[in-house]
Amino acid sequence: MNVRTFCLGALSFGDASGYEIKKMAEEGLFSHFIEASFGSIYPALTKMTEDGLLTCRAENQSGKPDKKVYSITQEGLAEMKSALTIFPRKDKFKSEFLFIMLLSGHLDEVHVRKVLEQRTNEMAEELEQIEACAELAKNPGTKFVNGYGRALFNAAVDYLHQQENFEPGLADVGSDEHSTTGWHEEQKPQAAE
Repeated sequence: MNVRTFCLGALSFGDASGYEIKKMAEEGLFSHFIEASFGSIYPALTKMTEDGLLTCRAENQSGKPDKKVYSITQEGLAEMKSALTIFPRKDKFKSEFLFIMLLSGHLDEVHVRKVLEQRTNEMAEELEQIEACAELAKNPGTKFVNGYGRALFNAAVDYLHQQENFEPGLADVGSDEHSTTGWHEEQKPQAAE
């Protein structure tokens, strides 16, 4: 998803300033979907206003410069709908935590346990936040996203709790268990003789 579509989606929920849209990307409803900087949000908002996809009005703030508040137009809604008719790419998932756990046999067991405990606590906190948002989910889309998030985080927290007695260790060098050969290759069936 590009920043343009993200901004249109955010504004489909209601009027907002560029700053408010950035906050939505960081810690709000949209925090799990995209990373967007002010350097990409503001040019996108300006261009979409010029293109007639948004309108912009100035709101007075005492002791501060006027705040620009953006609203989506019917043309903007049509562009957003068109942009959403694609099939999404596969989600990207990269994790330093999993990399550390993959190589945990090289680390002190006390450190590995602290890493596991920290991740368990972080995931549990995230799950609490998602569960707290469940009552805010009013339409089928927000209910689906909230339920999906709860399912993923519940599974992760459950798994981490099951690993409380995890014992890191390495297999013998050269053994099949230690080998990474074949992880990235499809196993091909052997031809019958």
